[in-house]
Amino acid sequence: MRHLVGVMLAIVMAAALYFAASWGYLKLLIGPAGVGRLPAGGGSLLHNHAVLEGFGALLGVALLAGLLMAVPRISPLAAGLPGLALLAWTGLYLSSVRHAVQYIPLKTRPYGLGFEAMLFDGVLALVGLAMVVPLFVPSRWRGKREVTEPEPYAGTTASFPDLQATQTMQADSGLLADWTQTSPQQPAEPGSQSPPGTSQAPWGPAEYS
Repeated sequence: MRHLVGVMLAIVMAAALYFAASWGYLKLLIGPAGVGRLPAGGGSLLHNHAVLEGFGALLGVALLAGLLMAVPRISPLAAGLPGLALLAWTGLYLSSVRHAVQYIPLKTRPYGLGFEAMLFDGVLALVGLAMVVPLFVPSRWRGKREVTEPEPYAGTTASFPDLQATQTMQADSGLLADWTQTSPQQPAEPGSQSPPGTSQAPWGPAEYS
């Protein structure tokens, strides 16, 4: 679906190149001055409507082409197919000028004449080279993949006992064993008797003679 939309955008881009860009280029080419004269007599071009219209048309087409080439989510076919067509037309122009000019549709219209002028001046070749660049970027052919976290293994918690409870029981039993081992009963000295039911602590005060 993404590449199908890219083919539709390629048709829109080709139409913009032929009608808008060709018309704007013709405006810039013949509007400001005649042959052998400086545009606007060497002065400012900001008040020349032909220059402003032609520059606006070219700027709009260049902006559209830049978006199709730069946005990663757009299929590379959107810019690549018109670029390949322009390079093929330039190759036909190099091999046979007569056939390249003969295949231009609507040659008598302003956009047909502008397209012919861009072909002769090498503009179509430069534009085509720039537009085929996304075709050679591998990441543009792959769509955006969603990364999902793997589900935990269902038998992990069921196959093992409660580790914390086991460690607590082992710690309690170890403390009791250490207490009984480190507190031995000292034997009573001969001649000293302790009252029944009492025991002498091992840390009691020593008797002095």
